[in-house]
Amino acid sequence: MKIRSLLSASCLALLAMSLIAPIALAQEKVRLIGSGASFPFPIYAAWFKEFSKGSGGITVDYQSKGSGAGIQDLINKTVDFAASDSAMTDEQIAKVPQGVQLLPMTAGEIVLAYNLPGVKELRLSRDAYTSIFLGKIAKWNDPKIVATNPSAKLPDLPITVVRRADSSGTTFVFTSHLSAISPEWKQGPGAGNTVNWPQSDKIIASPKNDGVTATVKQTKGAIGYIEYSFAKLSKADVALMQNKAGQFVAPGGDGGMQALANAKLPPDMRLWLSDPEGDKAYPITSYTWMMFYKKYDDPNKAAAIRKMIDYCLTEGQKMSDKMGYLPLPQNVIAEVRKATANIN
Repeated sequence: MKIRSLLSASCLALLAMSLIAPIALAQEKVRLIGSGASFPFPIYAAWFKEFSKGSGGITVDYQSKGSGAGIQDLINKTVDFAASDSAMTDEQIAKVPQGVQLLPMTAGEIVLAYNLPGVKELRLSRDAYTSIFLGKIAKWNDPKIVATNPSAKLPDLPITVVRRADSSGTTFVFTSHLSAISPEWKQGPGAGNTVNWPQSDKIIASPKNDGVTATVKQTKGAIGYIEYSFAKLSKADVALMQNKAGQFVAPGGDGGMQALANAKLPPDMRLWLSDPEGDKAYPITSYTWMMFYKKYDDPNKAAAIRKMIDYCLTEGQKMSDKMGYLPLPQNVIAEVRKATANIN
């Protein structure tokens, strides 16, 4: 009888363990949901896929919706983190009771992709590309474009400008640059995630970076602003742009890193390089941010986020060059690491 009781107790203990084990395993799994900027989407998608594989139960789902939508999702508490190329304003941060920690996670270059069959190299002066987006230059054989491309066979073809249709950090970066170099742009459309574009049937809108890329590729005579990785992945032609020093610079070289190196990150982590210094500096270079709550209800989720950030700052940065992004300078990585401690 005693033996039977002992066996029964053992069976019950084993049964209890078999029921508890799956529950414990489930508790170790954490799913992080993020949304926002399309600018860094290719590299974020690669990071999160690789991180999720080796994280021991953490998965990261990120939806490319545009910076404005990501910020709103963070404010509405429908995500665990968001991403934006325009960071967040003080007013937006004030709407989040848990507090917000902004962290620059990668950087990139905004390029002007164009579709001109037979024209493989195109140089655009600051005056020329500003005039194109103001609607003041309407054809590809305009004298201002010809002046910097004397050997190119520029066609008598209307220019179709492709802009973002959504609230976009890429638009913020691009229009901030135009505002910095053109008083007419600054006093007109100005800078923002959305702006009042000049009225023209030759200015068309497409959603997200991939939408603008596809529209440019499909439209003869088109030009549009996109993050360099989208041009690199789609093999789109991109213009050499004139920088502050007067030099024409192509993306994908040392110009982006020179632009980053000449600027110091402030304590609030918000820094925009609207018209960077440097002979070789690429003229439209920008950090892009992830935004996290400072206080999470679930400590496991906060720990998972810190682990994800660590991956992005280490293994993730090694993917930057081949994907068309700029790795963070070491001094910036050090500052981001310190700020990560604010996430609890």
